[in-house]
Amino acid sequence: MSEYKAPLRDISFVMNELLRVEDLYKELPGFEEVSEQILNAVMAECGKFAERELVPLYRSGDEEGADWQDGVVTTPAGFKGAFEKYVENGWPSVSGNPEYGGQGLPYMLASAIQEVFAAANNPWSLYAGLTIGAIKTIEEHGDQRCKSEYLGRLVSGDWTGTMCLTEPHCGSDLSLMRTRAEPEDDGSYSISGTKVFISSGDHDLAENIVHVVLARLPEAPTGTSGLSLFVVPKFTLDEEGEVAQRNTVHCVSIEKKMGFNASATCELHFEKAKGFLVGSPNKGLACMFTFMNAARISTGLAGVAHAEKSYQGALAYARERLAMRSLSGPRNPDGEADPIIVHPDVKRMLLTQKAFTEGGRAMLYFLALQEDVAARGSEDDAKHANDLMELLTPIGKGFLTEVGYEATNHGVQVLGGAGFIRESGMEQIVRDSRILTIWEGTTGIQALDLLGRKVLATGGESLKLFTRMIDELCESDEKGEHSDFLEPLCACKEDWLAITQYAGERAMQNLDEIGAASVDYLMFSGYLCLAYFWARMAIVARAKMTSLDSEQQFYEAKIMTAKFYFDRLLPRSQAHRLALQSGGDSITGMPEELFAL
Repeated sequence: MSEYKAPLRDISFVMNELLRVEDLYKELPGFEEVSEQILNAVMAECGKFAERELVPLYRSGDEEGADWQDGVVTTPAGFKGAFEKYVENGWPSVSGNPEYGGQGLPYMLASAIQEVFAAANNPWSLYAGLTIGAIKTIEEHGDQRCKSEYLGRLVSGDWTGTMCLTEPHCGSDLSLMRTRAEPEDDGSYSISGTKVFISSGDHDLAENIVHVVLARLPEAPTGTSGLSLFVVPKFTLDEEGEVAQRNTVHCVSIEKKMGFNASATCELHFEKAKGFLVGSPNKGLACMFTFMNAARISTGLAGVAHAEKSYQGALAYARERLAMRSLSGPRNPDGEADPIIVHPDVKRMLLTQKAFTEGGRAMLYFLALQEDVAARGSEDDAKHANDLMELLTPIGKGFLTEVGYEATNHGVQVLGGAGFIRESGMEQIVRDSRILTIWEGTTGIQALDLLGRKVLATGGESLKLFTRMIDELCESDEKGEHSDFLEPLCACKEDWLAITQYAGERAMQNLDEIGAASVDYLMFSGYLCLAYFWARMAIVARAKMTSLDSEQQFYEAKIMTAKFYFDRLLPRSQAHRLALQSGGDSITGMPEELFAL
């Protein structure tokens, strides 16, 4: 199998040619000096670190796995050394607030770095990945003491963060949560309970681990309205803010999993552990959504990363593997057979991988860019950016992890039997990518959030933000030069509005219709969103082609991949439309007792 190489040219295309972020950042306070040269230089160094330090540990980490012995978690060989270099080189602090030692660079740049590190070695990158959400949560909702004690070390990477929600008896239904928080005389809280499936809940990479934990105060209301948020460190701090005593939070086991074997997924027991309130009492879930939304975007990026890694392996194999002759005549007449890349079905699978990877990258970098606008833009621009993020985050997480997993399966299929055996490395990518459709809320949870909360609950107002973007793109094509992409895009947009209205009308009669329609609605939305970004990329590429740019093949490939997406992948949206418009009776009408063995 070929080794992963950071796709620097495509990353630069999305940042600098599609999104033209340099122009935007000139208008955002604090980002005025961010240039194309700076972005490309940082990403070049990121690629070097990923390829030299992380790629070699991907397979060995999977084979060795994380280890738990007597409450102590040990990461695979090489992980600690790579993590030390990661901190030394300043990667954790790229987008951190300078007030706490960060470099103050854009979140979009940090997201691109996340993608590359995840593609190189996602089990390794996960040990630091959740720290971004912990930082955002504490910075936005923590008091000054909490910020001063924890943010500097989290931003530097000396400490890492976790998100502690799930309990043995409840997953996504946080209303059932039982972990308790008792107030202490010194203003701290005593946290008791069990949390499971906690990614990077314990390890040997960092000096301290800062757990961000949902728990219930005494006499708190039932349901999610009674949840409060707490910071619970693995080690408590002394008066100088240095690591002091071991807190009473312990890892009692790590999970044996389908994938991510090198990443410790922990069961944590909190036994009257010292914790500190973040935000207001009983308002913890609202605070935790800051963390969850950051984690959802990161999970979507991981979906793109796995698709990219699988595509690179499949492409290298398809160019080298000889099998049969092209139906239209030999392409390798001096060899005993043609390389399999000449066969239409292999091209179909490779193009599917390429279309989902590059389209997903464009969508998620755009989404990360909205975070920068929300943080630094004017009041109106910030609101618009926040509203766009509300709409697009469940699509980015739900849709891109689903099609990312599909892309990794295509990678195995391109290699055939060689893809199924461990030696090729392709099956590990499939195993590792499978969790992504479950993490941070399953596809069904994301779909309910999108259709129920983000669209129907707003009366479709959030939807109009994106449909206006589509309309503006179509109206900009005054001469009809891009009608091959824009006409089907606009037609699909009209279908989006129609199925939204249909789902809303059905829901007024029976709320179960939302659940029956939601996943088809999310998948339709995802195919439409990627069509928008592929149309934009094709328009940019055509402009570059006509300017006789030196990279003709790169731009020609963009245009042809866009054509493949519109011809072969966007039509899938119509199957989801038809399924949704069939109504929910065939789902909800099935009595539970008929699901018998």
